[in-house]
Amino acid sequence: MKQLTDTVWQRRGVSWVWDDDALNCVAKPSEVWSLRELVRASRSWPETLPCNDDQTVVVAGLDACLDLMSPQDGDAWLGTDLKSIILSFQDAYSGEAALVFWLPGGERRFHADMASDAIRWKCQASYRDQNIEFGRLLWGEAREYPQEILMEGGAKPAGYFHLRIT
Repeated sequence: MKQLTDTVWQRRGVSWVWDDDALNCVAKPSEVWSLRELVRASRSWPETLPCNDDQTVVVAGLDACLDLMSPQDGDAWLGTDLKSIILSFQDAYSGEAALVFWLPGGERRFHADMASDAIRWKCQASYRDQNIEFGRLLWGEAREYPQEILMEGGAKPAGYFHLRIT
């Protein structure tokens, strides 16, 4: 998997971030939207964005939402509803804005298959032994993406970045 040391993820594309320092680069806690706010905003995207000097939306709650669903329901919701919102966001801002999903603890929940670059989300509770095919559902296993986000001087990933989902 390619690694990204550039800050482009703070201004463009879609990211899934779990590192506190990475989150602090783009948003103050009061600027973070809930998943519900994202869904509501997707009906009519605002002209200005709440974070990072009008360049970014940071959303919390995706992890909790997935935890409330069965893996099958999570697959269906990610591949249709959430993907539709992401595509709408990209179109509304012509790829000139960033959508960042804040996933605290995500480094323990995401599993990257080094041989195929497939990304899976580890389910919790009664579905602990199952995964959601995150990469296949959201970016169709595009091999050049996602990229691991590395913060300045960081040796461990802070999240995943995808420039444009299709």
